[in-house]
Amino acid sequence: MFTGIIRARGRLISSETTPAGRRLRIDPGDWAHRPGPGDSVCVSGCCLTLAEPVGTDGGGGLLAFDAIPETLAKTTLGGLEPGHEVNLEASMTAATPMDGHVVQGHVEGVGEVTGLSTGGEWRIRIAPPAELMPCLVPKGSVTVDGVSLTIAAVEVGGEKSPGWFEVAIIPTTLELTTLGSLAVGSRVNLETDVLARTVVHVMRHYAGLLGGGA
Repeated sequence: MFTGIIRARGRLISSETTPAGRRLRIDPGDWAHRPGPGDSVCVSGCCLTLAEPVGTDGGGGLLAFDAIPETLAKTTLGGLEPGHEVNLEASMTAATPMDGHVVQGHVEGVGEVTGLSTGGEWRIRIAPPAELMPCLVPKGSVTVDGVSLTIAAVEVGGEKSPGWFEVAIIPTTLELTTLGSLAVGSRVNLETDVLARTVVHVMRHYAGLLGGGA
């Protein structure tokens, strides 16, 4: 479990095909946290398990993760090229300040950046998969590439126009995360707020029961 508050950016050094999927090696830069083997790390929104500890994978202090086909299919990780920057966050503990919101690291889908506004206030407009729209609430939380953000606006859309949501980005977030490098057409990992997701799931369940009994 994570908070969505990014403490460091890393750089993808290599992405190699393995029998289990892909082995990702990431240079954590000056990240003060040093995870051990088996620890969970949020990599641009994806909860991954450290396969090899720092300094023992033959990569001179790189972090090595294994991404299985399911992860590669549902996130942007499979399409990342060496040199691409990623957001890094260690798993939270009882002593971790809850500065963001509860993030599971379970990416639900990939969205596309459809608009950027950089005049005065940075705003990013994202078109998410249609099935995520019911969980996106104005002033609610959403995770974009691992970053906890507040939803500024939502447009549900219709048959002819896809839905979208907007987030406002403060300068500190632009400086500490990869969001400042996004452009129109960029693909981002999305995770909706677990509380909103649970409410939607329960409501749909009971609506189905009532409809089935009618």
